[in-house]
Amino acid sequence: MDTGAAAPRDIINLTAQAEAPGVDAPAQAVTTSNDPDLPPGEIARITDDVIAALKSVHDPEIPADIYELGLIYQVDLEAEGVLKVEMTLTAPGCPVAGEMPGWVKDACEGVEGVTRADVTLTFDPPWTPARMSDEARLSLNML
Repeated sequence: MDTGAAAPRDIINLTAQAEAPGVDAPAQAVTTSNDPDLPPGEIARITDDVIAALKSVHDPEIPADIYELGLIYQVDLEAEGVLKVEMTLTAPGCPVAGEMPGWVKDACEGVEGVTRADVTLTFDPPWTPARMSDEARLSLNML
């Protein structure tokens, strides 16, 4: 495991803003909660379930899930269970560019407590292999 990373990669923080803006690698999926009515236990459960949902979506050309590939840039939980997801693709010309955001939306909307997921696709900053977790690197024999 890469111990030089600024923060653990598998944490989506639903209670606070990102602590390390500008961290280049590996990418962090940072989530903030703008719903003060959610108890900490519910936030923790939603966090775990959102991570699991994101890990259920795979790039069909790469044998790794989109979370471990570092394609998820930010996740925000807003009032009334609205989840905002900002993500990228490995390349702008990705053959599933028109479909993958829908897969992410469907996966996240299956999480109890999420009433709607709005997925935004961005290429700024562009994805690089440095954003991948050690798990993705291992599955791709890149370690």
